Amino acid sequence: MDEFVLLDGERVPAVDAMLLRATAYGHFTSMQVRGGMVDGLDLHFERLDCSTREVFGAALPADRVRGELRTALDQAETGDVSIRVNVFATDGIHLLTRVGPPVEPGSRPVRLLAVEHQRTVPHLKHTGSFDLVYYARQAQRSGYDDAVFHAAAGEISEASIWNICFARGTEIVFPAAPVLAGIRRQLLQRGLADYTTAPVRLTELDSYDAAYLTNSIDPALPVAAVTTPSGTTTYSPHPTSVQALTKAHAATPPQPI
Repeated sequence: MDEFVLLDGERVPAVDAMLLRATAYGHFTSMQVRGGMVDGLDLHFERLDCSTREVFGAALPADRVRGELRTALDQAETGDVSIRVNVFATDGIHLLTRVGPPVEPGSRPVRLLAVEHQRTVPHLKHTGSFDLVYYARQAQRSGYDDAVFHAAAGEISEASIWNICFARGTEIVFPAAPVLAGIRRQLLQRGLADYTTAPVRLTELDSYDAAYLTNSIDPALPVAAVTTPSGTTTYSPHPTSVQALTKAHAATPPQPI
């Protein structure tokens, strides 16, 4: 018999059961497209190729990905979209491209709850995201905006769908713990005049002037507070580091698809 999918007891003829099974093991990248341009497009291509080589033992040429992106824009009939490219394998390497409306950056500073956790194979942007959603939802149910992860020894790594960085004056500090090197994090590091990668410990949070979350949507979303088992560290607006991050973000122009 053929496989099929039921949704609340009703057969869904448009869903391919093989596709659902295949995409459970894979990796992806997400991007915001504006006017047919993407920040760090070369880094997205590099991420997809390197991850495909590691996960599936095959190359993923940039030209193939670019062709998929151009097809997505043609069908969307607009150059302003959100795109997620999933890579999975059955009898070969396949790309599943999801297109949606653009998402604008946030502006309200966020409150984070520190949680002891580390993503599996943290350097890959893989499809195993249950833990990220779980801890983010648990934090939100406790009155916070999101979770930020730390090791048993108290060293901070990343947040649920974000990299995090901290500021001392104009110096930006990125955690040295194992993390996914996000595209935006890499772009900021390209443009920053003064940054370092170093251990960031829960016990030292009050030694920083500010903290920021960063991903493909938000270049530098301010953190209002981080709550740890020993208390809460709050951060006030810090124009010096905002200016440094804004300048770094503008240093690399977006690239055309």
